[in-house]
Amino acid sequence: MKIIIPMAGRGSRLRPHTLTVPKPLVPVAGKPMVQRIVEDLATGHSGKIEEVAFIIGDFGEAAEAQLRSIAENLGAKASIYHQDQPLGPAHAISCASASLSGPCMVAFAATLFRANFNYDTDADGLIWAKRVDDPSSFGVIKTDDQQIITEFVEKSPTFVSDLAIVGLYYFKRGEDLRDEIQHMLDNNITDKGEFQITTALELLKDKGTRFKAAQIDEWLDCGNKANILHTNQRMLAIGGDSVVAESVELDNSILLPPCYVGAGVRIKNSVVGPFVSIGDNSSVENSVIQNSMIQRNTQVQRAVLDEAMLGNQVEYSGKKSEISLGDYSVHT
Repeated sequence: MKIIIPMAGRGSRLRPHTLTVPKPLVPVAGKPMVQRIVEDLATGHSGKIEEVAFIIGDFGEAAEAQLRSIAENLGAKASIYHQDQPLGPAHAISCASASLSGPCMVAFAATLFRANFNYDTDADGLIWAKRVDDPSSFGVIKTDDQQIITEFVEKSPTFVSDLAIVGLYYFKRGEDLRDEIQHMLDNNITDKGEFQITTALELLKDKGTRFKAAQIDEWLDCGNKANILHTNQRMLAIGGDSVVAESVELDNSILLPPCYVGAGVRIKNSVVGPFVSIGDNSSVENSVIQNSMIQRNTQVQRAVLDEAMLGNQVEYSGKKSEISLGDYSVHT
């Protein structure tokens, strides 16, 4: 099976943390979001993952190398494609047309999921969905009593269904999706000004593809600071205990689980936790920190932080609790 990951978005709602790091590569509970998605999909598949194709913007060589490593660590081929124009989700998928063949999972890297991925690979296709209170801003599905999807609708202002499509799809024949999207591009078939995947799914359904709805347990948004902090808390809570690297130096300090503390971290005269993630080679001194994310190579002194998010290579001292600082910032 192949995994296709469209992830070319700018992540503007999560700025300043996405000014230097693409949003899917921002670590949550110690692991980049896109890595969590790929590993979860691979764990739920009984066969071999042949290829992981990433569809990105201009992320730079370091980010591309990191993505290749994520795929190669699964024993899969890594492919990098570029989406130069934001023309919609179906257009993003089309950028990886060379990889769309055979069984494929398509997973948009904007959110994290908890679901049972031990699915029936003999099905024509599976679409994961979640009931939501306000479906007007989502593509939705309607199903019959056998959970066969009868209709796909993109962001309807009038109520159609509360089953929101979460951005996870399985196709038994990736080439069918490829060809349908190419038909849309050739004939400029858009919805709300963009090439929508719901249009491709509806066209495939009309040609006889039987899509089944699949259950998702939890849908974790990472679109802005508040949501990504909540997702960090959930990932740590699911783990149930602290993950602390062996090389961590703990001096006259207390860790309140659950926390993630990376390699080479130094914590002195501080109370850290619960629900705190600290990246490699950071230091915390004379501080109290909870419900916060601190990335790599960051120094925190004399701070009281709650619901805070500090990027990579930040120098911070002070007592403002809910601060959000991007990479290479200095606050004293």
